Amino acid sequence: MRKVLTYGTFDLLHKGHILLLERAAALGDHLTVALSTDEFNAVKGKKAYTPWEDRKLILEALSCVDEVIPENDWDQKIRDVQKYDIDVFVMGDDWEGKFDFLKEYCQVVYLPRTEGISTSKIKEDLKQIKAEVDKISKKIEEDIEREF
Repeated sequence: MRKVLTYGTFDLLHKGHILLLERAAALGDHLTVALSTDEFNAVKGKKAYTPWEDRKLILEALSCVDEVIPENDWDQKIRDVQKYDIDVFVMGDDWEGKFDFLKEYCQVVYLPRTEGISTSKIKEDLKQIKAEVDKISKKIEEDIEREF
């Protein structure tokens, strides 16, 4: 059995995530996803909108994902590759070269990201929408105060 491993936060699951996971799964027979915990995201200076348990549940529901494990720290990758007997380590090409140290233990593949979509973009779009809603709400409140 050819085992594949990838890592990520997978917050606000979108088309880019699905395509990456499907392409990763196609490289072997079993896909393990190491999912960044909320605590580890805090160490990285990130905050997921969706809690770890919910992100885990969503990933486990995907037919291309066989197993979800926690990612707790930067240094666990070699341990995970060895512990889970991994043949292929996969990441998006925005990480190109960063995990080449794993080539001593398994094949390392960097897959192209999906153009035009990212969790960061979704969060930025939502932030802009919230700013517009806040602006409209403030105007409505001011109009109401003037009326009464």
